[in-house]
Amino acid sequence: MKVAFRVDASVQIGSGHVMRCLTLADGLAQRGADIRFVSRHMPEYLVQLIVAKGYDWAQLDHAENLEELDELAHAPWLGCSQAEDALVSLQALSDTVWDWLVVDHYALDFRWELKLRPAARNILVIDDIADRRHDCDMLLDQNYYRDMHARYAGKVPEHCRLLLGLRYVLLREEFRRLRASIVPRQGPVRRILIFFGGVDADNHTGSVMQSLFEMGLTDIQVIVVIGAQHPKRPEIEATCLRHGFDCHVQTGRMAELMAAADLSIGAGGGAMWERCCLGLPTIAIATAENQRMQIADAAMAGLVYSPDSTHDFEKVIGMHLAALSENAGLRYWLSQTAMRQVDARGVSRVAAGMGVSDIDIRTVNPDDSEKLFLWRNHSTIREFSRNSAPIEWEEHCRWFAALLSDPNRVLLIGLRCDEAVGVVRFDVLDAQAEISIYLVPGIVGYGFELLNSAEAWLAENYPQVNLLHAHVLEDNARSHKLFLSAGYRVESTDYFKKRL
Repeated sequence: MKVAFRVDASVQIGSGHVMRCLTLADGLAQRGADIRFVSRHMPEYLVQLIVAKGYDWAQLDHAENLEELDELAHAPWLGCSQAEDALVSLQALSDTVWDWLVVDHYALDFRWELKLRPAARNILVIDDIADRRHDCDMLLDQNYYRDMHARYAGKVPEHCRLLLGLRYVLLREEFRRLRASIVPRQGPVRRILIFFGGVDADNHTGSVMQSLFEMGLTDIQVIVVIGAQHPKRPEIEATCLRHGFDCHVQTGRMAELMAAADLSIGAGGGAMWERCCLGLPTIAIATAENQRMQIADAAMAGLVYSPDSTHDFEKVIGMHLAALSENAGLRYWLSQTAMRQVDARGVSRVAAGMGVSDIDIRTVNPDDSEKLFLWRNHSTIREFSRNSAPIEWEEHCRWFAALLSDPNRVLLIGLRCDEAVGVVRFDVLDAQAEISIYLVPGIVGYGFELLNSAEAWLAENYPQVNLLHAHVLEDNARSHKLFLSAGYRVESTDYFKKRL
């Protein structure tokens, strides 16, 4: 698979767009993909990071032409017209046909994407502000909003698959590894982490440091993290040295620092979900307009603590920090709620949506009969089956023998690291197939990847099938959510998916 990314970074844009693209690129590269980054604006330290990972990097013409900008709110970020950028982007991608073009840029919309169609078979847009139309095959918004689906109504083509919500948060591998050893935070606050993103143009870091100093904290370790391009880097480093705070610049140990902290103060954006994944209670401050609703909705869901940051910032932060430090029950609740919602498997789910999965698929064989019998009779599986009654062994054997002898009935087992995670059945009739799916009892979180991998297997082995149909019981909320996220359309309790 060949995947290209069109993304920029600067003091104005920040580095978050590039970092989440790098996270997805790493996950795809681990699964065998070839990667190229195409950028107009990119600090040298990020160029070095991209190249050090072994990815191609193409620099677009840097000359600015601000006279032909369109009406998009973030149009100045591009530095030229979309048409001009599309022309040079096509040239940068012209040496091959890309399987996916990933676009993460608030200044680009459907007009640019239409012009780039010849360069790639599929286009994935990463967005979180939902303020413009797109021409894409998949859209990823990895944030939490109360009205996720409504935000993109009328803004994407009918065929576009929407990957929306915290199940798709793009987190680096070290977060997934560390999460396995972490439990929700309890006990006193001994370490406080401050991080406001890689740029922090308004120096919220300095304001929070001043508040902490004025509080006269004792027996508390303060950990400050800033990016290499922080506009007040010398002052931050000097202040940390003077007050005994730990200072980390462009650290590669972010996950480790978050895991060791008891409380954090920071911005919204992707770093907020990193903290949630590791159960780190957070006082979240909106440092950009597009973070305000994100943080407000996350706070209402119990994922973060969010004070009003618009009035007397330093004084307000100090008051809320003191209050939250003294409320162990609230910190535990925030930690527990956040960990439940962000499981660090977003990269795998997005990769599966792009056709690259950790799940291997095989057809069943006679040796699988007993395990299938046990799985199918488990109470958690029967609860959402059309026939919820226990199945007798003799009945199962007759059914299984008939299935193995029928070429139009396909039963697949999905495996991860050679361990079974779920079962998918296709009943094929001409150009249509009915699908049913369940995870092995005790396995959670692999439904999306299993479904995508099974669909890919069907497309390869039964290419005549162009319509999939699933029937879901009314109270099976997880399956309803699964099929919607996988691009199926719903009619009552039936789901249909046209495969082109």
